Amino acid sequence: MSNYFLISVLTISLFVAVVATAIESSSELSVPAGCPVPDPRLNYRPVIGIISHPGDGASGRIVNSTSVSFIAASYVKFVESAGARVIPLLFEDSPQLLNQKLDLVNGVIFPGGWARKGKYFETVKAIFKKVLEKNDADEHLPLLAINLGFELLMMIVSKDNNILEKFSVPNQASKLRFVETVNIEDTVFGRFPPTLLKKLSKECLVLQRNKYGLSPEKFQANDDLSSFFIMLTTSTDTRNKVFVSTLQAENYPITALQWHPEKSAFEWGSAAIPHSEDAVQVTQLVANYFVGEARKSSNKPDAQKVLDNLIYNYSPAYSGKAGKGYDEVYIFNGPALSSL
Repeated sequence: MSNYFLISVLTISLFVAVVATAIESSSELSVPAGCPVPDPRLNYRPVIGIISHPGDGASGRIVNSTSVSFIAASYVKFVESAGARVIPLLFEDSPQLLNQKLDLVNGVIFPGGWARKGKYFETVKAIFKKVLEKNDADEHLPLLAINLGFELLMMIVSKDNNILEKFSVPNQASKLRFVETVNIEDTVFGRFPPTLLKKLSKECLVLQRNKYGLSPEKFQANDDLSSFFIMLTTSTDTRNKVFVSTLQAENYPITALQWHPEKSAFEWGSAAIPHSEDAVQVTQLVANYFVGEARKSSNKPDAQKVLDNLIYNYSPAYSGKAGKGYDEVYIFNGPALSSL
């Protein structure tokens, strides 16, 4: 009797696993009668890769070790809010494993942080090269670079690790001033209603925190940068120095933001973070734009490999109890062990 029961349980478990995988891998959506058929050119199950950053994201309060890395949960929630899931790209992973993970995703995020050299810089540079290669091969793969990600792209594209200038933006809500001669229709701001676009230039709706950046003059003077990116907005630091705050690549689905679109809706550790309805709408519209670009990806990898590598295989830690920094972080201990 016990053997029969065990066999039955195993059979049911196997059946459930097969059905789950079949549902996950199915590219067809069940459409009720009378409802329009979804656009078959779009991928309605997009996955975004987010690169981890050195440390525990809590100044050692959770794990005081140099061997860990983290992803702030706000970036994960940002992606999920627009209808996508996340696979962590651990910066300590081998190039082979990172390339295999990149084959599982439909978009990439370079998040904020402080690491500008060493292993982290080289990993970001390698991923960026892979993003370009995939897009050049007609595999649509969008990239969103935020804050530190913005700065690293400036260094990589310009081929100058010393190109960044010092600015004084300690932790403040800021305005975005749009470049008047630029058409924003097909950019990250293309979905914004006109009233919100006006508010962005008059009200402080985005959080900025950066010691480094790039002046419009230095951006325009660098042929590599000015031929690759289009400058969309500028902002001003506490000393009234103007810096580039939003860039869009001219021939690639790459957006670089020197401000944090994720914080207004998902972070509470600083009183400087704007939480107004307009600020939260900015968060949502940027997320919608980026995930919308990811839906254009035709990459539909093996379903089980995606499930095995999703960030849901990890649990976030509450790091905001000290009343500062990130509210939640995903912490990773060294390179990932993967079946890829």
